[in-house]
Amino acid sequence: MSARVEHRTVLVPEGLAGERVDAGMARLFGFSRTRAADLIAEGHVHVDGALVTKSDRMVPGSMLDVSIPAQVDPLEVVPEIVEGIRIIHDDDAIVVIDKPVGVAVHPSPGWSGPTVVGHLAGAGFRISTSGASERQGIVQRLDVGTSGVMVICKSEHAYSVLKNAFRRRTVDKTYHALVQGHPDPLQGTIDAPIGRHPKHDYKFAVMADGRHSVTHYETLEAHRFASLLEIHLETGRTHQIRVHMSALKHPCVGDITYGADPALAKRLGLDRQWLHAMRLGFEHPETGEYVTYESTYPDDLAHALEVIRDGF
Repeated sequence: MSARVEHRTVLVPEGLAGERVDAGMARLFGFSRTRAADLIAEGHVHVDGALVTKSDRMVPGSMLDVSIPAQVDPLEVVPEIVEGIRIIHDDDAIVVIDKPVGVAVHPSPGWSGPTVVGHLAGAGFRISTSGASERQGIVQRLDVGTSGVMVICKSEHAYSVLKNAFRRRTVDKTYHALVQGHPDPLQGTIDAPIGRHPKHDYKFAVMADGRHSVTHYETLEAHRFASLLEIHLETGRTHQIRVHMSALKHPCVGDITYGADPALAKRLGLDRQWLHAMRLGFEHPETGEYVTYESTYPDDLAHALEVIRDGF
């Protein structure tokens, strides 16, 4: 979707004679000199029809023409159809989707890629207005690098009911993860608090003063280099499975951020963590019926698992 563009055209006044173009623009239009220099570098500034450089000098009476693309609010929901998002279920209360890798759930500072809420807006879905503007209808999240099933609320009542269900931990959240090595014991529970990493603000870690976090796992397949686990989340902290498996010294295959072997990831053709939200079960917020929705492995994870099964 193209950004909105504002056009401004003025005659250079006598008072700016000899000024650098970037400095003169800053004084004329009231934005920073850096912003002016960026507009010039991007080819948005013409004087008498010709492109200029920031160090060119202002000539009184010349025509200064500036195109100013609107600066995008990092939290603005941009309606945009996202290839790969599959609708699993849709009714008046909820919509359940299969989220592909590389898609964020909602806009956030530092993320300029596609989002689930942007796709739903672009596809004409009416979503609950509960929650922050960029997260309306969102009762759960999946990492950009994690694929799988998730639910978004369309009605205000559904949002309230499911928000409480997630809070009370009555929603069954089942993941599959391919982790390096073989966890010992083969099944167990990880009860370890998670907080923001003390040195890297983009990571999380097991921290004594972190938030209560509980992960249950069971080994489904054990192979030479890795194990396929089924994981049930009791809590839902950011990066919870990735942090807990890394703390056990069995990081998700491909999860370089949390200590996975990059050579193994390369051999399997993975450029993200092997982690997939397989199944979501909960009481439907309108009917009260227990419903379950599932997703299958996407191609990149299925291929990596087959290579592991073949033992290279």
